Amino acid sequence: MTAPTVIGTDRLELGEGIRWMDGQAVLTDILTGRLLSAPGDPAAPHALITQLPCPLGAVAPVEGRPGHWIAAAGTGICRIDDAGGVDWIARPEDGARTPMRMNDGVADPHGRFWAGSMAYDATEDAGSLYRVDRDGRVTRVLRGITVPNGPAFTSDGTVMYLADSARRLIRRYPVDPATGELGEPEPHITLGAGSPDGMTTDIEGGLWTAVWGTGQVRRYHPDGSLDRIVDLPAAQPAGLCLGGPDGRTLLVTSARIGLPDPHSLDGAVFAFRVDVPGIPAAPYRPVHTAHPETADSADRP
Repeated sequence: MTAPTVIGTDRLELGEGIRWMDGQAVLTDILTGRLLSAPGDPAAPHALITQLPCPLGAVAPVEGRPGHWIAAAGTGICRIDDAGGVDWIARPEDGARTPMRMNDGVADPHGRFWAGSMAYDATEDAGSLYRVDRDGRVTRVLRGITVPNGPAFTSDGTVMYLADSARRLIRRYPVDPATGELGEPEPHITLGAGSPDGMTTDIEGGLWTAVWGTGQVRRYHPDGSLDRIVDLPAAQPAGLCLGGPDGRTLLVTSARIGLPDPHSLDGAVFAFRVDVPGIPAAPYRPVHTAHPETADSADRP
């Protein structure tokens, strides 16, 4: 494993949602609504792909539609086309008691898209987790989460990890691969300091997580035991993914937001080499129906 290097000259306010897609790293600066691609030249700035007039938490590519994305944005889920046009699928957090926004999200190996919501002021238990099925149906599958991050899936899509960052907890959920229904959760990892943020898995079933507030990323074995810690010169690591041509480059975003005296590398994107490759980022794989619906099946914290 090599020492971390800095990718790009930008310093992001709240850099998250990083994914390796089609030979490049794409990421979001959530509160500015920007979707960016990381440069191949470390001395160059990130390139703007598109900018939304609302927060942009995370995206996944749409299978068979180059330049098209499904996104966790604003108060819901939207499609973004290759010209930057936005088509809203659902806005389930419109009209919530406290102002809400979408946060992290990812596509699973079976072509569904999952995304979490949170209150701007991190009101306790205000957040939810939503699943977008391939037919466009949006279902609230979990509620009572304060700051959801991830989720991350095993390579066969039968296990989901979800961070409840404010509780310093990562839960493990069984997933029915045919329906996307979640089984009963169990606590997987509890941190004594810092908060688990973005997550990704590798081909051995290891789980990497950025640990907000500690300047660290950590890898855990499938049984939840700690494997390794990597220190970064930024206090708030936020998102991460495994990518590069061989899947062995760990890319980590960070944030400057909330720091009274940010250092020069707070908000930077970092890269370092690891031994175990990651799982390629899954696309959202839509099938079209005439009348997709929004549902609420959340019945557990």
